[in-house]
Amino acid sequence: MNRCQFLEDRRRAWGVKWLCAVLEVARSSFRKPRADPAARAARERADAVLAEQIRAVHVEWNGTNASSPHHSRAARWG
Repeated sequence: MNRCQFLEDRRRAWGVKWLCAVLEVARSSFRKPRADPAARAARERADAVLAEQIRAVHVEWNGTNASSPHHSRAARWG
């Protein structure tokens, strides 16, 4: 679940302003994706690709937290 979905699920109970303050995110980062569903979908796809790349690195390094390999791999991805 991403932050926008978290906010969307709880905004009626808590209010966007309060949730954004607690999560330390700009309200615009929540409102803009809601206004443009295509952009939101593209961001979610990009997040899924990135998550898969991160999982692949963890598998490659046997789940160890070796910062050098992670950093160098991330630097190559851009």
